[in-house]
Amino acid sequence: MFTGIVQGTGQIAEVIEGETIKSFKIELPNTDSLEIGASVSVDGVCLTVTSIENKMVSFDVIQETLDRTTLGQLEKGDIVNIERSLKFGDEIGGHLLSGHIIATGLVNERDDSGEGMDLSIIAPPSIEKYLIEKGYVAIDGISLTVGEVSNSRFNLHIIPETIRQTKIASKQVGDAVNIEIDSTTQTIVSTVERIIAKN
Repeated sequence: MFTGIVQGTGQIAEVIEGETIKSFKIELPNTDSLEIGASVSVDGVCLTVTSIENKMVSFDVIQETLDRTTLGQLEKGDIVNIERSLKFGDEIGGHLLSGHIIATGLVNERDDSGEGMDLSIIAPPSIEKYLIEKGYVAIDGISLTVGEVSNSRFNLHIIPETIRQTKIASKQVGDAVNIEIDSTTQTIVSTVERIIAKN
């Protein structure tokens, strides 16, 4: 589990193409107490640590994950958002996340206003029902509050601290983003749909 409070960014040091998987070697901002088998959120995707050499950490990614997320587009030198898994007793500053991406979206508009930044994201129709103004969403692993929702688009208002701590400032119009919807929202919407269908 994760909270969507990104702890820093990492850089892709190497991408190794296998027959059925792609391996990423990423320089993490912090590897203290990290062990092989641990879970790390990379751009919002829950990945398992396969090896550790100082701050260089390796992850194996299967084809389905590459197809369903933006990880398949990553290349050597790219920057990614990093969050270590939640530990018992940790403060939950964002909202609970599993690292299971529900869809990808596209940046439709970007407005750099003052110290902050506003983004408009185009979401696939399949997840529009989960997008609720003032609800939670994770974009590339960042816990954010949904702004106005209209015509399969939703707005995000990014504060300076988020810009400083993550790679969100690099996003341009047309760029893809990983989307994870708050699990509570998914459960409520699905339950209401089942009740309505029965009646």
